[in-house]
Amino acid sequence: MSIVQCAVVGAGRLGMIHAQNIANFIPNARLKTIVTTREESGKRAAGQLGIQNWTTNIQTVLEDQQIDAIIIASPTPSHAELIKKAIQYKKHIFVDKPMTSTVKEAEELMPLFNGYNKVLQVGFNRRFDEAYRVAAAKIRRGDIGEPLYFSGISRDPGSPPEEYIATSGGIFVDLCIHDYDIARYLMGAEIETVHSFGKALNHPFMDKYNDVDQAITKLEFSNGALGIVEGSRNSSFGYDIRAEVLGTEGMLQISSIQRSNIVTLSSGSATTDNILDFPSKFENAFFNEMKAFIDTVVKGGSSLVTARDALIASKIAEAATASFTNKQMMKVGNVE
Repeated sequence: MSIVQCAVVGAGRLGMIHAQNIANFIPNARLKTIVTTREESGKRAAGQLGIQNWTTNIQTVLEDQQIDAIIIASPTPSHAELIKKAIQYKKHIFVDKPMTSTVKEAEELMPLFNGYNKVLQVGFNRRFDEAYRVAAAKIRRGDIGEPLYFSGISRDPGSPPEEYIATSGGIFVDLCIHDYDIARYLMGAEIETVHSFGKALNHPFMDKYNDVDQAITKLEFSNGALGIVEGSRNSSFGYDIRAEVLGTEGMLQISSIQRSNIVTLSSGSATTDNILDFPSKFENAFFNEMKAFIDTVVKGGSSLVTARDALIASKIAEAATASFTNKQMMKVGNVE
């Protein structure tokens, strides 16, 4: 296979990012169609992407033997059923994080992947961000000795709308899950226990969904290392994503909120140009992860982010949510 024919399911911000990358920037991929729930969304997306085909009927896409890969960027509650259908019709699958809404759904999917000879990749895009990729290589090389401590910060500029929060699964599943995944990836160890805290400090409507806008999760790793993850919906100054890894022989600081290293000094003040949203922050990471998916489909091999990785991340996020709800430390269940 030299050209991978793709269908993108979902025309929200993330779906359009993936669709634009496939349509315009990945030579061995073709965007054949986009799938939406509403006709007006499909027409608008197809027009913006410069393609003819759009549909509200996923079945026509699944039955189209010319379509090799399904990119799932629809709301999380739809993921499990879409993955099952894509497997039934033997499609390569890219699915944005989290793979499913719940651990139970993810566990039910796992037997379906046994012996499945198509590619499945889950969209934990930080693994494809250049800063995190370089940091991982340095850690593997021993540049900072043995990792002892991880600190991760994920601060959104504000809350998504209430209708999104109602079905998001909560801040630990929707936001902090990125940090849980990259923490175990960078530290080279599994997260064994979590202890979570949080409050709705700036968005009181979240209380009725048992959700918060400011959260902390303490981590204990299988090798004895420790960690802290902060999740916030209160970053009025921009999209603030950072991490640190402390080792026995040094420390890595990963990423920055600044768009560039330029600091402007004037009249006794200093200003920087901050990154304001996730499409800007992870523009290259979104391209890199989709290119990696397409390359794996064409050349073979295994994905950098597997279904097992996605299940582990969901187990951590679900344990963190239970810890917050029950006000106690929780163990993260093992994955065989």
